[in-house]
Amino acid sequence: MSIAINVLYEDNHLLILNKPTNCIVQGAQPDQPSLLEAAKEYVRIAYDKPGSVYLGVVSRLDRDVTGVVPLARTSKSAARLSEQFRNRSVEKTYIALVQGCPPAIEAQVKHWLVRDESMTKTRWYNHEVPGSQLAILSYRVSGSSRDWSQLEIVLETGRKHQIRAQLEAVNCPILGDQKYGSEISFPRGIALHCASVAIDHPITKLRQLFKAPLPSCWQRYIDQL
Repeated sequence: MSIAINVLYEDNHLLILNKPTNCIVQGAQPDQPSLLEAAKEYVRIAYDKPGSVYLGVVSRLDRDVTGVVPLARTSKSAARLSEQFRNRSVEKTYIALVQGCPPAIEAQVKHWLVRDESMTKTRWYNHEVPGSQLAILSYRVSGSSRDWSQLEIVLETGRKHQIRAQLEAVNCPILGDQKYGSEISFPRGIALHCASVAIDHPITKLRQLFKAPLPSCWQRYIDQL
């Protein structure tokens, strides 16, 4: 399996990629095809590095989700970026195409999520239940057609499959996401894209915003909005 590397930004401390669909960020085994292993090969060739290449994963996207993925090129950068994610100082914006239209043009939604590993799915509840975690996101409708809408989404918490589960909860599953109730197909993966990530550079401390363009397969859906 060949994974295309689309570099959005790189320096001695960071490698920011635009992840394609249908690939995992990090494999369970070192030889498992993944964005991380493809990125290491890119660095090895681009910088003529002998031996093993270090890249630290500080944030992941699901296999079928596209968009910005930051990787750290040094352990110091990895530690500082991981701290930013833990402190929730990282700003991530997603774009989604969803079935139907949410009940409000703009809103903050809260649910309690429980991970069901047997089904590889996150279940949502409107109230706290044993083992649940509070999940909060904000969305804004930026376009709509008869069958689907485009949302801009900002996460306030980071839970496994949070966006997918919460959009199912408001009866607006992501296009192509059959696991979470979508009845509308999508040509590649699901219609969820991490459009931008804002972080403090791990060395300079300057705030930087990295943006990833939408995949080309989105265009015919956007044209109908």
